Amino acid sequence: MAAGSSSQETEGPACRLYLITPPSFDLAAFSEQLAAALDAGDVACLQLRLKGTDEASVQDDEIRRAVQTLMPIAHQRDVAFILNDRPDLAAELGCDGVHVGREDGDYKSARAAVGPDAIVGTTCHNSRHLAMVDAEAGADYVAFGAFFPTGTKQVQHQAEIETLEIWSETMEVPCVAIGGITAENCAPLVRAGADFLAVVGAVWNHPDGSAAGVQAMNAAIEDAFRN
Repeated sequence: MAAGSSSQETEGPACRLYLITPPSFDLAAFSEQLAAALDAGDVACLQLRLKGTDEASVQDDEIRRAVQTLMPIAHQRDVAFILNDRPDLAAELGCDGVHVGREDGDYKSARAAVGPDAIVGTTCHNSRHLAMVDAEAGADYVAFGAFFPTGTKQVQHQAEIETLEIWSETMEVPCVAIGGITAENCAPLVRAGADFLAVVGAVWNHPDGSAAGVQAMNAAIEDAFRN
């Protein structure tokens, strides 16, 4: 994922995986899972979304350790490393960019923190208006969702496929589809013009492991373009 990249590749529109970490994990074990996943197929970027559990919140030092451990694994495989909701730590630790939710910050403050060359993406739920405001301000991508029920977080905003269709037809800034996306249900999102599919459980909870999850998602994306 490159800042300001177009959704158009040499052979027409592309759709790539945007991999998000689980909200909590054992760092040593997850490092092995991540390496296996990234070695298994095309992944555009990895977002570290370390939120902890209901019983315990995540401390800044835990985020630092996770970035210092996981970012080299991503970079060794030419995968961009995005930090969720913490522009300050993204700048401090040299992450490739930051993703900010509507309740956790705004585009302008995030951009000020990470500088002009970093990737900044924003959550826009199902609102093309919010997305247009952020895109015109300089956001490198906008994320729409949730498109399907998800166990990762409580769904407060249901997104419509038409939002992706209109955005992809009228805007240059790439869009990310998020929320309960799996190999079985992603085809309509790919055909609607999503530049990236953000996934969590489809990879990390795959019964055959994270590598199989990445392979299944990439195969589903290819099938959606063919059929």
